[in-house]
Amino acid sequence: MSYQKKYLPLVLGVAIAAGIFIGGKLDFTDAPDRLFSTNSKKDKLNRLIDYIEYDYVDDINTDSIVDVTVNGILDNLDPHSVYIPKADMERVAEEMKGDFVGIGVSFYTYRDTIAVIRAIENGPSAKVGIKGGDRIITANGDSLFGTHLKDGEIIKKLKGEMNSKVKLEVYRRGEPELLKFTVKRGTIPIKSVDAAYMLTEKLGYIKINRFAESTYKEFKKGIEKLEALGATEIAIDLRDNPGGFLGIAESIVDEFLEDDKLILFTKNKRGDVEKSYATSKGDFEDGKVYVLIDENSASASEIVAGALQDNDKGTIVGRRSYGKGLVQREMDLGDGSAVRLTVSRYYTPTGRSIQRPYTNGNRDYYDEYFDRLNSGELLDPEKIKVDDSLKFTTPAGKIVYGGGGIIPDVFVPIDNSMQNETLSFLQRRGFFGNFVFEELEKDRHVYDDLQRQDFIDSFEVGDDLVFAFQDYLNLRTESKVTFVAYHDEVKQYIKATLADQLFGAGAFEEVYNQRDIMIDEVIKLSDDN
Repeated sequence: MSYQKKYLPLVLGVAIAAGIFIGGKLDFTDAPDRLFSTNSKKDKLNRLIDYIEYDYVDDINTDSIVDVTVNGILDNLDPHSVYIPKADMERVAEEMKGDFVGIGVSFYTYRDTIAVIRAIENGPSAKVGIKGGDRIITANGDSLFGTHLKDGEIIKKLKGEMNSKVKLEVYRRGEPELLKFTVKRGTIPIKSVDAAYMLTEKLGYIKINRFAESTYKEFKKGIEKLEALGATEIAIDLRDNPGGFLGIAESIVDEFLEDDKLILFTKNKRGDVEKSYATSKGDFEDGKVYVLIDENSASASEIVAGALQDNDKGTIVGRRSYGKGLVQREMDLGDGSAVRLTVSRYYTPTGRSIQRPYTNGNRDYYDEYFDRLNSGELLDPEKIKVDDSLKFTTPAGKIVYGGGGIIPDVFVPIDNSMQNETLSFLQRRGFFGNFVFEELEKDRHVYDDLQRQDFIDSFEVGDDLVFAFQDYLNLRTESKVTFVAYHDEVKQYIKATLADQLFGAGAFEEVYNQRDIMIDEVIKLSDDN
């Protein structure tokens, strides 16, 4: 499983539609017999499917027809009402739950063999001694190497019931025979808080990649760690965060707002309004907070930014956010599949909806990033289009706007060097990760004496590694790759990927952020206060 950090905006849009939902039970006011009663529209659809199944000239998989039909219906609603097929439900549920049961390794298939990138700290594999660079050859006697196996099949063999055991045979370079390990499967976290570390003596940093069930606990643990290190100010990085559970976003906002401050309210088609207020549990109400957002920060990310901005708490830094103000609820369809249906809109404390228009269809909706790029909005705040009819005022008199995302208090333009699409593509597709793994394989002992912080602060990637990476790519791609214009940026990616594979636990972010202009702006704002 290669390490992935960046997403193309168009892909992010699809991920938002497929990955964001608000949990809850069905609560329709209509009685069940009325809600699901027989009517001509439903009969018409059922009859058509029956005709196809029994009388159509060729054999047809009617399940696929139903899937197409459901998707077609939802496509005519809004961009965020989505269908989740049965085959995808387990993966989607794991991502939003925040954990799964497995052996606890990060791996990728290297030359038809499972190569361990890193055993997760304190996980089942790490406890029995499995290390980065190990090749897992068999699991319970079943072969795990060869071109016939796909990643999905491999994962199924490594996953299992809680506390069940799996016998692994492992090849390790330098060992004369295969090593044998018995690993007791356990709960493996899917981290939603990527990093929590100090930027300065008083300013802590915490990066959240989504709002899953486990996110608030991870966030709380990170905040406590930073406070213990002396943090009196917190920078919450929500860039590229597509959202998630509404309740988790509310809990995080609650950490910073005084009692009884309005966090948000929702309104459904019947006009029913539900309001959410801050409670007495907030532990960082007196500290200063900065929220980092960009054009890919959506939904629950915008709830956090909007609630704090509308309550005149902290400073929002970055670029205009995505603009998703619709609330989904997951509904079981009875066959293992589900639909996430938009059931209400949410509004920030001043009463603004930040949902951008979707009347021109889903394609135009998801392509809006390119409109922003072409208009110059990502480089110049004066190019941000606002609607004066959607102007709102915070209690302190600050003007904020609805109708399409959260506009930051402090604008930071897109950094075309570190956010170069070619480099992001190479990172996303695993080229940096695979290259670094192969470099480590040459001699992992070179890094044995390097401590994490020494590596982050002092280690330098040589020019030879950049040229080696160019050669690596040119052997695997059809185009001739050179990094003359992005030499230093490539070094930064290589170093961050090395840090991740050697140390994990936020090391990638800690290295990558050293060249981040938005981080620099937050540090400057902190120093000026």
